[in-house]
Amino acid sequence: MNRIIEGILKNDIEAVDRARREAPQLPNERYKGLTAVYYAAKYGNLEVNKYMVEKTMSKLNMLDEKKRSVLFYAVEGGDLEVCKYYVERVGYSPLTADIDGVTAFEYAKELGRENILKYFEEYCGFKYEEGYKNPIRRGFYPDPSIVRVGEDYYMVNSTFVYFPCILVSHSKDLVNWQVIGHAVTNPDWAELKGLDGGRGYWAPDISYYKGRFYICATYRNNDGERLVRWQMVTSSEKPEGPYEKPVFIDVDGIDPSIFTDDDGSRYMLLNRGASIFKLSGDAKERVSEVSLLYYGDNKRAPEGPHLLKKDGYYYLFQAEGGTGAGHMISVSRSRKLFGLYEPCPFNPIMTYKEFHNPCIRRCGHGKPVMTPDGRWFIVYLCGRLLDGKYTVLGRETCIDELEWTAEGWPVINKGRGASSFAKYPIKKQLLENNTDEDFDGDEIPTVWYNLRGRDEDTFSIENSRLIIKGSKDGLDSTSCGSVLLRRQESFDFTAEAKAEFSLSEGGSAGLTCYYDENSFFTFGLKREKDKTFIEVWERIADKKSLSFRREFSAESCVFKIETRGLKRSLYINGSLIYTIEDSSYLSDEGVELGKRFTGAMTGMYCIGEGSKAEFDCFYIK
Repeated sequence: MNRIIEGILKNDIEAVDRARREAPQLPNERYKGLTAVYYAAKYGNLEVNKYMVEKTMSKLNMLDEKKRSVLFYAVEGGDLEVCKYYVERVGYSPLTADIDGVTAFEYAKELGRENILKYFEEYCGFKYEEGYKNPIRRGFYPDPSIVRVGEDYYMVNSTFVYFPCILVSHSKDLVNWQVIGHAVTNPDWAELKGLDGGRGYWAPDISYYKGRFYICATYRNNDGERLVRWQMVTSSEKPEGPYEKPVFIDVDGIDPSIFTDDDGSRYMLLNRGASIFKLSGDAKERVSEVSLLYYGDNKRAPEGPHLLKKDGYYYLFQAEGGTGAGHMISVSRSRKLFGLYEPCPFNPIMTYKEFHNPCIRRCGHGKPVMTPDGRWFIVYLCGRLLDGKYTVLGRETCIDELEWTAEGWPVINKGRGASSFAKYPIKKQLLENNTDEDFDGDEIPTVWYNLRGRDEDTFSIENSRLIIKGSKDGLDSTSCGSVLLRRQESFDFTAEAKAEFSLSEGGSAGLTCYYDENSFFTFGLKREKDKTFIEVWERIADKKSLSFRREFSAESCVFKIETRGLKRSLYINGSLIYTIEDSSYLSDEGVELGKRFTGAMTGMYCIGEGSKAEFDCFYIK
């Protein structure tokens, strides 16, 4: 401990001053990971803190190992005047987050610092109970697009090779969402068979025109096919569907969106840059050549174009920088649809800002929406890293307020990047939950997805139990059809299933944690030579290995997977049988093979013709 910290702990300004004069570098030397100003915030009075900030060379942009600013330590210390000083004079925001996405505002609530919490509520303009957390859709909810009709909001997200395709969600308050349907629910229309993981339906857009909801998306074929990328369009009078049979427009590119001008002319935008072509009135045909509208401000991987017409300007929102660490949203505008477009002086209007929110990264691909009272918000994708390295949950969905400057330029969250904790856009309105994972009805609940289509003969529900008939192909095949999966929505969770099996020779069934055909593990029973074995298989890139095997006497059991970060503990009938210490291969970054921007899934499988598995499954966050 240096002498400045010793003086701080005694609230002795004279001792601090002497030490600082003798050794000016001491304020920024770390003791137990913290510099002196952190100790001042936590243990010192107001005068000590003023001295450290105003008289020493303390670096106030330094963060601790959890990426927490000095304000967190002031909250911990509990001195209201010290907190006020760091907010009002130093300029720390109570809404700045740490590496876990926790803000000083929330930390005050957690510690029961009621006087500080009340001050933060007054300063930020909303009560703690009126706040929401980003991401608003957690887990594999990438590439959001949104539309408002009346007082209702509808959003779509990418599903890639998962079926049903392109989920449609509904909200009344822009934060709480309910899945109400999908754009493609007929497996014969989906065209997913044989596609590699990460292909399928990319970056959908939803719009509304003359009483119909239009959804378009890129259909991404396997590499080497005659046409690799098509643009799909479908529509319905009801947001939940059913949607009509999709049409596929033969134009190369990704991330389409539909824009309808004031005169009723309809256009599709897509990359490269922001390209544009005219559509027929029903949006089913291209009726003009494709031309470049504007390439983009950042000039790296410009995609995800959306047009908005406001106050005589065409505003062009684009995703740039690639969908990884450098992702961003830029905007440009023009008085005429076909330009010329002028870039916003505040570009990028959204990107990762470590100091304000080190938790939420990969921010980009956004679409704005206006509330009935004239305020604006924007949904966009993000990614949160586990252990600072792995996007296990996939790309998620955030929302933030979008404000317009006096000159007519959009600014998101006052330029601070993604918010972690913010005021509800609209008064909180919970919707009736229809995403129960139990199998009590006649239909498979909307939280569950198949790979590349659904064979109705493979799945059935009887007496509140899911029955899966085994297919001949395993999970490492793009032909596997006997698996049912749902998103992993938290870094820590427990999945549990009670199951009974009737396995043919060589058949297997159980639980799986799955990313794609190149990265997953299975935990189940296998029948071999009239014996039953517990087995754990891991597939990592091009290698598949048997990690655990033991003979097992029963053909019914309770499986449990307990996940804490990258560690996954596997139980059968209450007994721990194996632990996977590092499951990082279930992430975007975990394997360098194929297209990897979906997210980890968890579910049930049954493999082997003649095999059958009956599941009673539930999921605990």
